[in-house]
Amino acid sequence: MLYTEIDSPLGPLLLTGRPSATAPGGTALVSLSVPGQHNGATVQPDWQRDPGAFAEAGRQLAAYFAGDAKDFDLEFAVQGTEFRQRVWDALDTVPYGSTTTYGELAARIGAPRAAVRAVGGAIGANPLLVLRPCHRVIGADGSLTGYAGGLERKRLLLALETPRA
Repeated sequence: MLYTEIDSPLGPLLLTGRPSATAPGGTALVSLSVPGQHNGATVQPDWQRDPGAFAEAGRQLAAYFAGDAKDFDLEFAVQGTEFRQRVWDALDTVPYGSTTTYGELAARIGAPRAAVRAVGGAIGANPLLVLRPCHRVIGADGSLTGYAGGLERKRLLLALETPRA
């Protein structure tokens, strides 16, 4: 496993990935974590620090945080159940600057209304904070609920994506 840390408005980001011949920049991302994240990645002794492997991801993240990019063109190499993959794929369709609810996301993947908790669990297990926009999912009443990176970071990301007058 390759890894690096990059600075961001959210604090240091820990990026992990694997070499990939098809990925922009040559590295498919496995995770993007922030300090204190629930179930976030932590550097393991056998991992190899390689900042250059994440140069393209770093460039795209810097453009996003500067307000110059609205999406990412990166390869992901995450593993999850078929249900989680469906939820994560649905997250990728939530447009920049907008939000959706857990119920709307459940409907989007064809899950019954009763599956809202399971959808929330899959969102909470998203290993690619920021890149896969789980911060755009809010409660049915419009409240900011659950974010593995913390609600203050969720507020910051939503404010970043709010159009300025």
